[in-house]
Amino acid sequence: MAKSTGGSRKLLWLMGIVVILSSSAAAAALYMVFDQRNDGAQAQSQIQEEVVAERVAPIFVTIEPFTVNLADDQYGTRLLYAGMTLKVADQHTREVLTEHMPQVRSRLLMLFSGQQARELTGPEGKRTLAEEVLATLDAPMTENQPELAIDDVLFTEFIVQ
Repeated sequence: MAKSTGGSRKLLWLMGIVVILSSSAAAAALYMVFDQRNDGAQAQSQIQEEVVAERVAPIFVTIEPFTVNLADDQYGTRLLYAGMTLKVADQHTREVLTEHMPQVRSRLLMLFSGQQARELTGPEGKRTLAEEVLATLDAPMTENQPELAIDDVLFTEFIVQ
């Protein structure tokens, strides 16, 4: 009986050591998995912070409102009172437009004076007019002028009478 007790003790000790080593290995593996998830979350958090840090404020150029006679229609002479803001991509475009504001306003007055009132009253007419404004301002105002980066035309005031 003494022999079987000694052998079973060794087996019991061996099983205990195997259980302890297995538990330690499992704990180490779980730690590594959860640590990688935290590193991934931290990396994603850092990427989101960089995206927020790279957010750039939009640049706008305001064009003072003006009144222009529209082309005559069945109701006679009609007026357009329009104010707008241009959304531009960079400071250079803003500077060029500001420096040449009299030329910009002149081009816009010429464009608007050829419009029909009935075409401007609907949303589609305003979208078409915005596209025409972009095309009108696309032409260089001086020699060797770099291309202007105008992103959008925003009508801030628009009354057809």
